[in-house]
Amino acid sequence: MTPFEQPPVRTEVAPFPHALAEQSFQELMAERLKQAPWLALSVGLHLAAGLLLFVLLPPERRAEAVHHVQMTNDEPLAVVEPPQEQPKLEPISEPTTEEILVTEQPVATETHDVVDASDFASEGTPSAFDSNLSQAAVGIGGNAGGPYGNRAPGGPGGGGHGRPFRGNTEPGLDWLKRHQDADGKWDCDSFQKHDDPGSNICDGVGNATHDVGVTGLALLAFLGDGSTLRSGPYKDVVKKAVHWLRRQQDPATGLFGQRTGHDFVYDHAIAAYAMCEAFGLSGYETLRPVAQRGLDYLESHRNPYGVWRYQPRGGDNDTSITGWCIMAYESGAFFGLVVDRQALRLATQWLDEVGDATGQHGYSRRGEGSARKAGDHAQRFPIDKGEAMTAVGLFSRFFLGQNPKEVQLMHAAADRLLAKPPVWNEQDGSIDHYYCYYATYALFQMGGNHWTTWRKHLEQAVGKHQHLDRRQPNLYGSWDPKCVWGEDGGRVYSTAILVLTLQAMHRYTRLVR
Repeated sequence: MTPFEQPPVRTEVAPFPHALAEQSFQELMAERLKQAPWLALSVGLHLAAGLLLFVLLPPERRAEAVHHVQMTNDEPLAVVEPPQEQPKLEPISEPTTEEILVTEQPVATETHDVVDASDFASEGTPSAFDSNLSQAAVGIGGNAGGPYGNRAPGGPGGGGHGRPFRGNTEPGLDWLKRHQDADGKWDCDSFQKHDDPGSNICDGVGNATHDVGVTGLALLAFLGDGSTLRSGPYKDVVKKAVHWLRRQQDPATGLFGQRTGHDFVYDHAIAAYAMCEAFGLSGYETLRPVAQRGLDYLESHRNPYGVWRYQPRGGDNDTSITGWCIMAYESGAFFGLVVDRQALRLATQWLDEVGDATGQHGYSRRGEGSARKAGDHAQRFPIDKGEAMTAVGLFSRFFLGQNPKEVQLMHAAADRLLAKPPVWNEQDGSIDHYYCYYATYALFQMGGNHWTTWRKHLEQAVGKHQHLDRRQPNLYGSWDPKCVWGEDGGRVYSTAILVLTLQAMHRYTRLVR
């Protein structure tokens, strides 16, 4: 074969799909049936798996149609603490109607809060009656109970016109009001500066060293009538007196006044007693430290394991000054101030030491009569004309919680007082306003025949010897100081203590029932 010759070409033609169709149906089925066992097995396995899943899986629960209304707020919620419940304060029924304006500087101590007199009119001041007192009966116009429950404001528009002796106490208070100094004190030896020069000037001057004591007595008389720092016809008189007494207190010791006489503690004790009442009855917390310091001084003055006399812790005791201290302590304790209860137990022990089965109570020892000043004082005012120490002892026993039903000596003491009723005899020296004051309070507490009989004598001896002649305007409402201690306190003393005496029926309730 030459290079130019082509080799013959062999051609094979692949079958087209339509050529497959030419195969018979039987042949195709035969081919598929050859693969049937494996296909059947696969189908069977899939069916078995599906059946297993159907059995194991719980059927789908159809949700019940529940209709809810829901409000949403995408803003974050603020957590608010519930407000703490504020203590409920008993409202003071005596509204403050005017501010007290003073110029003195506040007094501060290390142990008490600062006392600012301008705070007296603060409406937010809590009342002393909010404390948990043992005697919670409502009284004094809705403010206090216990021994002060009979008191209510007197004077014009007040509740006192139906009181016994109103015709005496109201002129007496008016005289005291007219003779109060602008700074608040009562001036024992210069009170006449307030008299009308066109009429007879008052006589009966006292000793200037007792201004603190007589101011305390006069303040007690206005408080006894129902006036306080908050209300009453003599509210302004009370304010001025309280301010003046505050200014007389030594902030370091608590002493009201100065140690200018041997009996200065009498003046302090009466002033402390008055301040305790002014604090408690008016309900001003700013007066608390003033009253408390007054009691603190009495405690520092008291004899260890004993009671009181003239000198601080001098070792001597007497019934007279102890009586005033008992009044101050019991008043302070009632109004929530701090007192040494042991002192009151020792006072009870002292009264037992100086008292006897006859009811008599001695001055500094059993059987001893009242004290008298040096000189002819005892001759001019014989001790046996009265029972002043017995009167002090009996009334103090009531205040200390003793009951005549349990203490027979108290009945005997009341009998002794009734045997020497009050009289007004300028010739025999029987006038003793101090005795009259304590005996009246003691026998009012006794009640019964003791009181009704004593009261009749009181009307004659005190009620009918008051100056009630309007032709003597300077004297009108006052009493002459022709009594045992009139030379010391003067006309201011006599008028203040006799107004207090005639207030016995409404100043305190019956302490023992």
